[in-house]
Amino acid sequence: MNAPQGTPSTLPSFDPSNMLSFDLETTSAQPFEARIVTSALVSITKAGAQPIEMLADPGVEIPAGATAIHGITTEYAREHGRPHDEVLAETIKSIRGGWEQGQAVVIYNAPYDLTVLRSHESGFTVDGLVYDPFTIDKIKDPYRKGGRTLTDLCAHYEVQIGNAHEATADALAAARIAWKQVRIWPELATMSGEELMEFQAIGYYESQIGLRKYFEGKGRDDSTVNTSWPVQTQQG
Repeated sequence: MNAPQGTPSTLPSFDPSNMLSFDLETTSAQPFEARIVTSALVSITKAGAQPIEMLADPGVEIPAGATAIHGITTEYAREHGRPHDEVLAETIKSIRGGWEQGQAVVIYNAPYDLTVLRSHESGFTVDGLVYDPFTIDKIKDPYRKGGRTLTDLCAHYEVQIGNAHEATADALAAARIAWKQVRIWPELATMSGEELMEFQAIGYYESQIGLRKYFEGKGRDDSTVNTSWPVQTQQG
């Protein structure tokens, strides 16, 4: 199993009143090839929520399938977006700043978004607490029937999502789910940061191994099932 990468020796416990929720909309569902289209970061403290959303020109054509999801065309991104690497750098700087301030970075399906960042910035490391509502949901409620998309989880936890696949709305929805999860399972907030990171990494690994076995039993290709959390490793 791949342990959390770059994790410092002492991490604060998860505090739902001090979060930085993060979401990307991109050009591809494949994190090793995806480029950023929008990046949203919402800092949530006792003083309230402070959102920042950046539009990037990804420097490549945005496929029609991706536009159908997030609504942003190549032409619009080229006209109104900032350079891709500028948005990438500012996103990473903001995430590092959140960790420096003791914030947990909340990311729905963290291995996707963090792998997109790592694929464009090899020096990016996970230096703080990551809380992944998707992974927590799979670990804590593994046998629940139905899907586990962000929209599905919003319905299950009875939280608002707003405009799904709009980065800021998705980031806020992930934060609301995290808030609800900690109230359902309060032990999540009593673990040390290291314990919570290990809990998610092990749980994700075991879930993905189960998925591999399921694919194998169905005669399906299991090579795309990555077991690394919170950042995927390139499979050869």
